[in-house]
Amino acid sequence: MSMRATAELARPSGEGHLVPDVLQPGLKLVLIGTAPSRISAAARAYYANPMNKFWATLHQVGLTPRQFAPSEYRELLALGIGLTDVAKKHSGVDAALPSSAFEPQEVRARIAYYRPQVVAFTSKRGASEVLVKPTGKLLYGVQPEALEGAEVWVLPSTSPLGHSHFQLEPWQQLARRFQELQ
Repeated sequence: MSMRATAELARPSGEGHLVPDVLQPGLKLVLIGTAPSRISAAARAYYANPMNKFWATLHQVGLTPRQFAPSEYRELLALGIGLTDVAKKHSGVDAALPSSAFEPQEVRARIAYYRPQVVAFTSKRGASEVLVKPTGKLLYGVQPEALEGAEVWVLPSTSPLGHSHFQLEPWQQLARRFQELQ
């Protein structure tokens, strides 16, 4: 898409978002969560639950040079990484969210507007809402279809509820792919 075509797209407003998007043109990677937890919504920061492995995982796999605190989420932009969620106006456990909480068209609009090279869903639930595939049919790792021109990945959730199913390897593979983009 040309810069002119990008300029003609309406910039997503972000109105009503519990945690603001961390997006700008030219990003290498956008990590897409499902919805902020109640702790994250209260803190207005991504992955703020101290039991969530997100920030430790980013550092452990080499996506960040150190472990950031949730309140430092905006600093990811300097690394070429952005953040957003599928449900921006609701918080809580995925299974407790109403179906109306999910806004897949809004995610698509944000990706189309900002044009990152790679998007990675940080849970199968978030991915299934946007990619319109049953969670059981999604495998971790790179996906065969692009999303608004961006390469798509699905990653294991770092949420405390998913700790028993957490796998580091897909995150490591994404980090290697991210390094190739540098």
